[in-house]
Amino acid sequence: MPEVLEREEAGRTRSWQVGGMDCAACVAKVEKAVSRLPGVQDVQVNLMTETMTVQFGTGADSARIEKTVAALGYAVTARANPDAAARTGGTACCGGHAHAHPTHTHDIHDGHDRPARAAHDGHDHPAPADMSCGCDGHDHHEHDHHVHAPAAGIQVRAEAARPHAHDEAGPAGMRASLPWWRTGKARLVALLALLVGAAAALAHLFPAAAYWLYLAATLVAVVPFGRRALALARAGTPFSIETLMVLAALGAVAIGAAEEAAIVVLLFALGELLESVAASRARAGIRALADLVPRTARVERDGAVREVPADRLRLDEVVQVRPGDRIPCDGLVLTGESAVDESPVTGESVPVARGPGDRVVAGSVNTAALLRVQVTATAADNTISRIVRLVEEATASRAPTQRFIERFSAWWTPGAMIVSALVILVPPLAFGAAWDIWIYRGLAVLLIACPCALVISVPAAMASGLSAGARRGLLVKGGAALEAIGKARIVAFDKTGTLTEGRPRVTDIVPVDGTDERTLLHAAACVEAGSAHPLATAVLQAAEARGLQPSRAAQATAIPGKAATAMVEGIRFAVGSPAYAREQGVDLTALAARIDAFEEAGKTAVVVLRDGQALGTIALRDEPRADAHGAVGALDSLGIASVMLTGDNARTGRAIARTLGMDVRAELLPDQKLREIEGLKARGAVVMVGDGINDAPALAAASVGVAMGGGTAVALETADAALLRERLGGIADLVALSRATLANVKQNVGVAVGLKAVFLVTTLVGVTGLWPAILADTGATVLVTLNALRLLRWRGLRRPAVPAAFVPPVRAR
Repeated sequence: MPEVLEREEAGRTRSWQVGGMDCAACVAKVEKAVSRLPGVQDVQVNLMTETMTVQFGTGADSARIEKTVAALGYAVTARANPDAAARTGGTACCGGHAHAHPTHTHDIHDGHDRPARAAHDGHDHPAPADMSCGCDGHDHHEHDHHVHAPAAGIQVRAEAARPHAHDEAGPAGMRASLPWWRTGKARLVALLALLVGAAAALAHLFPAAAYWLYLAATLVAVVPFGRRALALARAGTPFSIETLMVLAALGAVAIGAAEEAAIVVLLFALGELLESVAASRARAGIRALADLVPRTARVERDGAVREVPADRLRLDEVVQVRPGDRIPCDGLVLTGESAVDESPVTGESVPVARGPGDRVVAGSVNTAALLRVQVTATAADNTISRIVRLVEEATASRAPTQRFIERFSAWWTPGAMIVSALVILVPPLAFGAAWDIWIYRGLAVLLIACPCALVISVPAAMASGLSAGARRGLLVKGGAALEAIGKARIVAFDKTGTLTEGRPRVTDIVPVDGTDERTLLHAAACVEAGSAHPLATAVLQAAEARGLQPSRAAQATAIPGKAATAMVEGIRFAVGSPAYAREQGVDLTALAARIDAFEEAGKTAVVVLRDGQALGTIALRDEPRADAHGAVGALDSLGIASVMLTGDNARTGRAIARTLGMDVRAELLPDQKLREIEGLKARGAVVMVGDGINDAPALAAASVGVAMGGGTAVALETADAALLRERLGGIADLVALSRATLANVKQNVGVAVGLKAVFLVTTLVGVTGLWPAILADTGATVLVTLNALRLLRWRGLRRPAVPAAFVPPVRAR
């Protein structure tokens, strides 16, 4: 039957799920094979999510791409276009496939103090069998179940969707992998172990039969590995690990060492299985993040409370979250006051008070009282989904060290084959040594040269470090950023909203003679109305507290770092820094003493102008964060200098910097901040910490930009890293995590290269043979993987514990 070609449109992007990839070498093989196909413009393979994304040029054929990947020994399944899923109105589940499902409804009547549960979040309680999100692949007709509690009361209806079974995936599109003992690799290892064990048992009774069993074991493994080696050679990777193993095994059989050949292929297969298990463990860390979101939510619809799949929540719907339940969405609290445990998402160990008007994030746990929450983000855009996407993208990016190792390993394998050939040929030809001995040793050199452990040493450590950080509320966008953070010599902080709380309040109102406080504050409020700047918010709050309503303003403009101006009832008003007022030629003699006093006290003074004349000055103070001093001290103990960059006046900046024990650069306009960062970079790598909104240029200019945004979309997407916990101590944790990861990488490379060097010497002098050589490679791979997985237990820097008796009170409103 002729092959059907699936031609793709130029410029289009398509994704596949690729199963069976265990390490960076697998990624490189797939990328190289697919990139050589006609019409493929770009290909990106993500080991952690087991996905491949291809951008098509002219004449691309998706069927050929799938056939090529399958020939390499990987399971490949096309993923549906997420945009198409959105248009169909179905749920983008099961690996991205969209389906419209009939509705299952369950009526539950409960007269107790809270409704009976028809389904749970899948974390703390088992769901009833008829409501589980099973993947049975059948169509289901609509039906009702009625369950009556002792008394009539609130009616709860449950709508459940049953996804298809062909591709189980979590919220991030990650496949739920089979247990390792059910995989093809495990079955191959079991078969080889059985054959080798049987041969060993028969060796003493029937030596001839044992030989044939050893040979059978060798061929059982050589056939699939040989086919993969041939496919890789055709796809542009002739010097693959599989090639080394197949040549060594066949060479051993040729010289009569079938027993050692069988042990070699068994250990090689075992090594591949262990790599698969390690990769699965690393992926489980990301899946755990996705699993924080409960499967169902209790939503208010049509006058009733219904249980619906959490991924079907719509914007602005209202969900009810009971005590003990996980919050199913990002949202805004409408009613209710409770303490919310955000530790699963941000790592914040102490529950935080939440009430009307406060934001809550998906995956956190409501601990005290019923909350009604308005949905502000769909399942695809909530905080958990964004975190998972960022971690996935981060694990796909390559750190500089990893790129070097990959380039090095590309030359390593062919070089090892040349060395092996020289070991086989030179001693017999040049010195008359025995051919069988040196052929044997040359084959052992081939096995020692397998670069598995070396190739996996960096990405395994980076993936573990990134996952460990995400679980502690430290998001890093890739290995390059994680590597750079640990090399930082200076950390530059923005002041407002970063070192300080970001919630300034008006402390003093000083009008000039002939003007009263209310007039001065009203004028400032008119200019600041509509602005989102923290100082503007403080002025407006002070005006509201005094019952002042801002008048309508026109021609409102902002002069970055200097002032805000507006026309109010035909009069030009401005609220700006004293420096701006002086630039405008305003005489501040009457206010100079008060302004100086405010600034020496660490307050920010602004001058209110009316038609170029000073009406007075308003002082505001933004208190430093409670952990700011400790964070600066932690960085100092790590040998990192701290500097504050602020647009505030020099005296205010110095006052705050003095209390925190750090250097300061004050009165900086946005472009001056950039120049200051460039100057600091001359002394070493610079980490810039800001709020992710106003500091975007400075964050981009630094070696690494870190945003403190509490999980907001802007904060997560602007910088190279983000702190979900609004704690400055996270900066020192990031540095410690980076250094721990880099140390882990060095240990891994040392183990991978050191073991090979030792066994190379022992092989050449005849102490060790074939199976110890492959054991050295497998052992190094296992040690490297286990060492990398240690990072998953990383817990951050030790800090003074919060007293056990301290529990933040629920706010009274």
